[in-house]
Amino acid sequence: MKKAYFLIAGIAGIDPARGTTGTAAWARYLVDVGVAHEIDAREMPKKWQSGYFGIMTKGPGQKPKFEYQTEVAQLDEALLQKALALTLGATLADNDKARAYRAQYKKLPANQPPTVTQCDTLGGDTWWHGHRLGQHARDWTTLLTDGKGVYCTTQQEDNATYNALARAAASGKVDIKRLAVLRTASNFDRPYPGQTAYASLMASTNGGSGGFGPATANLYNVGGLLVRDIVARWAQWEAGVPAP
Repeated sequence: MKKAYFLIAGIAGIDPARGTTGTAAWARYLVDVGVAHEIDAREMPKKWQSGYFGIMTKGPGQKPKFEYQTEVAQLDEALLQKALALTLGATLADNDKARAYRAQYKKLPANQPPTVTQCDTLGGDTWWHGHRLGQHARDWTTLLTDGKGVYCTTQQEDNATYNALARAAASGKVDIKRLAVLRTASNFDRPYPGQTAYASLMASTNGGSGGFGPATANLYNVGGLLVRDIVARWAQWEAGVPAP
């Protein structure tokens, strides 16, 4: 098992400033948005922009100590760059419904066809939505990665999966450097101009954005390129990520 490679692949919401439905994003950082203090926005101090702040800090913008050791993880750079090199030219699925929906966003890249990109993923159990929480996601990612991470996709599982593998690695059973994380966008994490956050959230759960089909197809279209290369060239991959 110590020579096995792991690919976490799943759909996600996406920041329209970073991509569009169908976009495939390889992560460098996995950030947990759920390990935090929270004060209801109706009761938070008036000068605060968000009611969320780091555990044992005094308010937003203060980086917490990583007491839980699960708050953020950085993936192996060599594997990330290899995954990008293998997949940047991938043929991506799209459909007319997704194209019509994304056209209502007025800025790039939200209204453009999907691409393969690198940006980071935020995990948490709450299906949050909207501009204010979206800005918190950006700020939280920046804070916890010392400005190195770029928030892009939102999902539920990646930090938990990473930490299960990290514990296996600590027991000598797996090599955590052999983990890649791919998220494809099935919906946007905030509304287009003139749309309410609620309407946008409903579109993300009832298929209104048209992104679910392309997102699931592109998990295979993109992730499959990495998997097939590892299998086909195992002699080069067995000892570690092949040089470019």
